[in-house]
Amino acid sequence: MDRQLDEAPCGFLMLSDNGNILSVNRTLLELLGFDRHDLINKHMNQLLTKPSRIFCQLYFFPLIRHENKIEEMHFSLQKKGGEEIPALIFANRHKKEGVFVIECVLVPMHQRLEFESEILKARNIAAAALKEAAETNKELEKVLCELQAKQKELIQLNKQKEQYQERIKRELDLAKNIQGISLSTPFSNEEISISAYYQSSNELSGDMYSFYQISPGKYGFIILDVMGHGISSALISMSLRSLFQLLIMKGATAEEIMAELDTQLHLLFRNGDGIKHYCTAIFLTIDTNTKEIEYINAGHPPALWIGRDTEITEFKSTIPPIGIFEDLTFRKSSFAYQEGGRLFLYTDGVTEAISANTLNLLVKEQEPIHAIKEKIVHFLKLDEEIGIKVDDRCFLLIEV
Repeated sequence: MDRQLDEAPCGFLMLSDNGNILSVNRTLLELLGFDRHDLINKHMNQLLTKPSRIFCQLYFFPLIRHENKIEEMHFSLQKKGGEEIPALIFANRHKKEGVFVIECVLVPMHQRLEFESEILKARNIAAAALKEAAETNKELEKVLCELQAKQKELIQLNKQKEQYQERIKRELDLAKNIQGISLSTPFSNEEISISAYYQSSNELSGDMYSFYQISPGKYGFIILDVMGHGISSALISMSLRSLFQLLIMKGATAEEIMAELDTQLHLLFRNGDGIKHYCTAIFLTIDTNTKEIEYINAGHPPALWIGRDTEITEFKSTIPPIGIFEDLTFRKSSFAYQEGGRLFLYTDGVTEAISANTLNLLVKEQEPIHAIKEKIVHFLKLDEEIGIKVDDRCFLLIEV
């Protein structure tokens, strides 16, 4: 790194495409209290607060890989001693010597926060002066002049606030699009047919499903529901979905997949303030060659198998939701099936709108799965039409 960049009045990072620190300038090292050997080849998370780590993995990296450029994204840096420093990050992604790197400029926001603090203090002084204005006209005029000055400052701050809110809305819309794109696409072949439904209660959802063909004739499915709603739950569910995709592509077993998802939840909040997020989940594989289903249900509503004789078998939970207790033991269960049945996976938002009896009657109907899906969705939308606040909802219908 040349001397000018090393001593630049702003922080500089060069990252690998997976977030490892390749280079860092002296300005950023001095700001955060690190030595260069503390950070080189370490992940960018070393510099971030816990919320920023999650945001970085689930928003910053997907966006920079998609757009190759980021401007004015807010992060919270963390000094070696634990102190939080707000900052803006500007980043470009490009190839260097045949390999993608991400170059980042980080600008601390101390002055802006101090300015906002001063504005707040000034407004409090103006409010106090207004209370005393009745004592003398001279004091009233003085306070009014001060108030006019503060009003101008507030108008400017309101404009900045509107711009900030508009930027946040755009970013949320982008995040929602990314979340929707990440959902697996239903498909149908000679072995299996899959139909899916997904509807969030807010802009972003904590519900998530995913499925993959593991090998010829073998398919893996997961459906999960993270506690809560909104951005935090969506970020967690996206994190778990990404990990699930990686594990199933590596050929991990059902036990290994659920154990890794459980570990991920604990790691996300290990250094937190005591608040934990848990997640109900059910993972299963369908082997159309051996006609066998293997599954693990961690605190999730039971999956329903509807055989050719319309008899329903429930794949019930046998362990608590993941993220609550550490060192859980995950054991899969097996179920032999006959061709011509269907499987129904869902989150609890579905059963909040449709009773268990009604749901059983719907999935037992001898109709194509797309027709059954339309009937279930019809019942779900009745709540929305009469203005009832609804939970995140998603379900999978699988015919084998």
